[in-house]
Amino acid sequence: MHAPFKQLFTPLNFAGYVTWAAIGWEVIFLGSGVPAWLEAAPPAWLLATVHLAWFGLFLGVLSADNNPCTRLRAMVVAQYLLAFAMMALARNSTLPILLILCAVQVAHLWSPRGVAVVLVLANLALYGVYAFVWGWASPLVGTLMVGCFQIFAASAAWFGVSAERARDELAAANADLLATRSLLAETARDGERLRLSRELHDVAGHKLTALKLNLAALSRDPRVAGDAQVALCARLADELLADIREVVQQMRRSDGMDLGPAIEALATPFPRPRLHLQIDGDARVGSLAQAEAVLRAVQEGLTNAARHSQANNLWVVLAREPGGLRLDIRDDGRGRGALEPGNGLRGMRERLQALGGGLELGRTDTGGVHLQAWLPVAA
Repeated sequence: MHAPFKQLFTPLNFAGYVTWAAIGWEVIFLGSGVPAWLEAAPPAWLLATVHLAWFGLFLGVLSADNNPCTRLRAMVVAQYLLAFAMMALARNSTLPILLILCAVQVAHLWSPRGVAVVLVLANLALYGVYAFVWGWASPLVGTLMVGCFQIFAASAAWFGVSAERARDELAAANADLLATRSLLAETARDGERLRLSRELHDVAGHKLTALKLNLAALSRDPRVAGDAQVALCARLADELLADIREVVQQMRRSDGMDLGPAIEALATPFPRPRLHLQIDGDARVGSLAQAEAVLRAVQEGLTNAARHSQANNLWVVLAREPGGLRLDIRDDGRGRGALEPGNGLRGMRERLQALGGGLELGRTDTGGVHLQAWLPVAA
């Protein structure tokens, strides 16, 4: 089952379905009062149609991710309009509960100030229904009661959203720390190899050179001239010095940084998407700046796939090409429309361009996000 549809069956959402069904059962099948402006009760099929339309919009919002967008906000506004349409057609005290369900959605899609504005407008409209459509004697009391329930529901939802965002930020920070630790370990290994090569060159190489000079001087002494042992020692010193020089050259010759452990550490805290990593054997970055650029690109791909695309899988391929490296990141999300780069993608492009690289954004055939980055020649 695709991730957005899995969230339709959470316990809280199921409670909303039961609430909606109970309201519909009472309004449609058990009968309701007739508003003051109507002479007779509307047909049951009309009430059922409006009630089902509200539920369709409710499911549409729940099946999408919680990222605020105009489409989802319009769907919530339409739910408010349908709820008030139901109250204009039927006089039943359970119908304002639909506004409480709307308030929960508002907390997910609006800023705190926006939530306050929407709730104030909704309750002003509810007061109008109580006072002028239903003809209640105390519309203010009813409005305050339902309004307090809306505030409570919106506050609980907002705290839930804040906790979820804090969890995501903590997971991202933890992943960043794990990747940085892995990258620092790789850098430390390179530094230690360079330090050992210098020690071998400066200490062992210096003393072996002095030993060779002393053996050469000794071989010119008439007392030991032509001695086989002296000649053997001179030859062994030459061979040992040549071996040390070769070892030093190999230790100083870096084949680049292995980013596999660092990238895997980035994906560890994310329960979704699942990372599929492929790094060519010769695809290694030659500097810490290049390593950071690649890691931040993969991190942004993971974050976008988890938060926006609702993807289950993310494929990352780092390959060596003539003249540089190519990083290919794609997910199996099902988005629509053109991609609008946010701060993360813009920062990724700027980081790559500062190193002489670049970034292309696009969508896969199924609607997933496809990022293609490249960097100049690596070591």
